[in-house]
Amino acid sequence: MTTEVTTAAGRGTVRRLAGTLHRRPRLRLTLLLTAPLLWLAVLYLGSLAVLFVSAFWTTDSFTSQVVKVWSTDNFHELFTTPVFRQVILRSVGVALAVTALCALIAFPVAFYTARVARPRLRPLLVVAILTPLWASYLVKVYAWRLILSEGGLADWMLAPFGLGGPGFGLPATVLTLTYLWLPYMILPIHTALEQLPANLLDASADLGARAGRTFRSVVLPMVLPSVAAGSVFTFSLSLGDYITVQIVGGKTQLIGNLVYSNIELNLPMAAALGTVPVVVIVVYLLAIRRTGALNSL
Repeated sequence: MTTEVTTAAGRGTVRRLAGTLHRRPRLRLTLLLTAPLLWLAVLYLGSLAVLFVSAFWTTDSFTSQVVKVWSTDNFHELFTTPVFRQVILRSVGVALAVTALCALIAFPVAFYTARVARPRLRPLLVVAILTPLWASYLVKVYAWRLILSEGGLADWMLAPFGLGGPGFGLPATVLTLTYLWLPYMILPIHTALEQLPANLLDASADLGARAGRTFRSVVLPMVLPSVAAGSVFTFSLSLGDYITVQIVGGKTQLIGNLVYSNIELNLPMAAALGTVPVVVIVVYLLAIRRTGALNSL
């Protein structure tokens, strides 16, 4: 009898709790989001806050120990030293170049997979686009190192034309990063083109517009937010990458390499360097926010 009373009381409590949550959707939403938001605030935003604070510390030149004294010397050195400025501008340029190349390559590929290919083949083509993401990052980069090495596949393919491969350096870095992040640009463009109403293209043709005018006036305005959404991934991933340039970049230095090389010797300077990609990406997100790209993510 006691067990039955306890069970009935427990069921009543659960029902009252369920009724309370049903009547108060805001409370239900708050309970659902508390854990992930707490994780985001403590681990992600907390780590960024520690990074930003430590960028204002200094390092003892004799012992290499971190001195927790507030100073702006790291940022002053960061923006007054020519080498640092060159590396920052080079890193942003590489990220922009990779983003532009990904957009130029992704659009025709996505147009074929979304509008030209047979409906039965479209899922298979999407799987083929995603297949490189299943391989290891290092395997893909080292594969490109073999391709671009002296006497490699690039030299062999260009030899009949009297040309040679780019070798190791900045062009090889841009090429490899473009290959790595290309699927992140193709997928959002493919989705946008797949959802593009066919009657809009028919209406444009009925009104006498040619293919170029239809592309500029109908297709591009509707797909541009998806291009911007894909650029968020290609730009941010390229800006923060430091392994690819070490493998295929030769003597090229990007901001990720400087962060990695200063972690052991000068942690505050590494933190100051690490804040630069964060600030650049935030500015980039604010710049494309007006395009509606963030709604396409």
